[in-house]
Amino acid sequence: MKSITIKGSPRESVGKVATKALRNAGKVPCVLYGGDKVLHFSADELPLSKLVYTPSVYTAKIELENGEVFNAILQDIQFHPVTDKILHIDFYQLFSDKEITMEIPVVLLGNAPGVVNGGNLRFPYRKLKVKALPDNLPDFINADISKLDIGDKLYVTELEGDNFTLLHPDNTVVAQVRISRLTIEEEEEAEGEEDGDAIPSALAEDGESSGEAPASK
Repeated sequence: MKSITIKGSPRESVGKVATKALRNAGKVPCVLYGGDKVLHFSADELPLSKLVYTPSVYTAKIELENGEVFNAILQDIQFHPVTDKILHIDFYQLFSDKEITMEIPVVLLGNAPGVVNGGNLRFPYRKLKVKALPDNLPDFINADISKLDIGDKLYVTELEGDNFTLLHPDNTVVAQVRISRLTIEEEEEAEGEEDGDAIPSALAEDGESSGEAPASK
């Protein structure tokens, strides 16, 4: 998985006054969990924005001024309720021999024949929970929809990899092609027209039959 380097400075004070001063200076207060001790540090907002405001998923390489380096992932983010500015970030430290869980984006490959034939593609799971060692985390998960016709489904079991585990039930549908409402309405209209044509014809036959004079004795 790709990584973004975050250069930070250890925080001596974690009080409200110091935190406000950091934010006024364009810094974001951060905390790193998961190691031997909790680490408080601050970092510039711009590199953190590249880590946060993206559809892709990255790990973070945190480099502190004192020479310490940590590999981590985003755990929690706090935003300003009005401006959406990043107020605080929690990181979780990674270790090469410990599996972690992350949500990984799903990328659709190919064109579904069912869509070409008038169906609608449903894609409810744009990210999937993956458990793996840090070095085995994929950047994304490929989902081939090139064989999906109308009514077909792509299950999560078809996306399993050798180096990671998908944490979803086997019956989880990642993508499917359903018949469109417009197609259903068109079919119903067509059936209605056929029924409408058939009824007058039957009535006409009944009329002709009932209009015949009885045979004379």
